[in-house]
Amino acid sequence: MQTPAPPRFTHERHARILDWLNAHGRVEVLELARLLEVSEHTIRRDLEALQASGVLQRTHGGAVSIDTSRLGFGGRSAVLAKVKDALGHTGAGLIEAGQSIVLDAGSTTLAMARALTVRPLTVITNSLDVAAVFDRDRAVQLVVLGGVWQPEHRAFWGHATCEMLANHRADWAVPGVCAVDLAAGITATEEPDAMLKQAMVRVARRTMVLADHAKVDDVAPYRVADWPQVHTFVTDRPWPELAAKGVDVRLAADPA
Repeated sequence: MQTPAPPRFTHERHARILDWLNAHGRVEVLELARLLEVSEHTIRRDLEALQASGVLQRTHGGAVSIDTSRLGFGGRSAVLAKVKDALGHTGAGLIEAGQSIVLDAGSTTLAMARALTVRPLTVITNSLDVAAVFDRDRAVQLVVLGGVWQPEHRAFWGHATCEMLANHRADWAVPGVCAVDLAAGITATEEPDAMLKQAMVRVARRTMVLADHAKVDDVAPYRVADWPQVHTFVTDRPWPELAAKGVDVRLAADPA
């Protein structure tokens, strides 16, 4: 098989970088410089331009795809980390002392867990990472849902998880989301995950969705919730069309 000639123009390099990202989920500066036969400085400049356009997130030594469904938990945590912190802080600011909250597994919900400072609080979660935030806090009543452990997602899923959750009631559900769309609502990439998220919505008085712009205008295979089931949507870019549906749209504030 003949090796493709090195791209001569910037747009050709960008296309080749995105092809590599789509195939592998992440790229390294050194590897790209070798494959494209350009300097590391040129690759870093290319990655900065692609990050500005919203199609990837720079990391130390390279970049990861914004298509977070392809990444493990560590990769997802690296994508738009500052934005996720802002989403988490804004969401946490809506929780009142004495309330109960169902917190799903995920990098954005973990950011919210770390930002929750109101006490007392009841936290119900299927995530060991979220549980670890509160495990020594006597002012938090912590409920950890069991089930089948999913190491890639660092979460418990399955029928046992849903059955345990059904015994609880909460003021807020904060399901992690894979994709959000004005017509399709909230969707997830895997069926067991979607089933658990549906159960979270059922046991809560209100549902809050935290989603960065990379998840907006996208649809995953499995339905989680329609917009009438969502009370509050926290994001990093205005979405007036969603607000027109009656959803309380909040723009994330920089935690710094």
